[in-house]
Amino acid sequence: MNTAYLGLGSNLGDRRRHLTEAIRQLNAGPDTRVTAVSSVYETAPVGVTAQPDFLNLAVRVDTRHPARELLDQCLHIEAGLGRVRSERWGPRTIDIDLLLYADACIRDARLQVPHPRMQERSFVLIPLAEIAPELRLAGGTVAEWAARLGAAGVRRLGPLEWRAPGAPPP
Repeated sequence: MNTAYLGLGSNLGDRRRHLTEAIRQLNAGPDTRVTAVSSVYETAPVGVTAQPDFLNLAVRVDTRHPARELLDQCLHIEAGLGRVRSERWGPRTIDIDLLLYADACIRDARLQVPHPRMQERSFVLIPLAEIAPELRLAGGTVAEWAARLGAAGVRRLGPLEWRAPGAPPP
């Protein structure tokens, strides 16, 4: 099994339901298990700013899938939840970014891991720091990177209230 970290976001429709359903689907197959879910954070959009605010969170998964197959799984979930890619950084029902995959460094036309802009984005680092504060990135830990960027514009809403089937209540 390999450990990967994903960033999830939604700013269209029932945002919490989209996040919950994406996590449920990630956990549904035999080859990927969600092992940690951060709190939900509300943030303003980046890039195209004339759109609704996002709900964001981070998850840790253990997976047997190679990185590109995990990416394919994420893209399949996005499509199933109505994601339409019509505008870069535009509004979306769900966005699932592969942030980190084991110790891999991948750079090709389909996939870049570590995610190339994660260290510039509080809405990625703050949820990630909640579930993996000591995780190392170039130049420091996730918690150190999150502290450098600060929490301006990132509002913690609390837990998603999701748990794996058969898991004890929180």
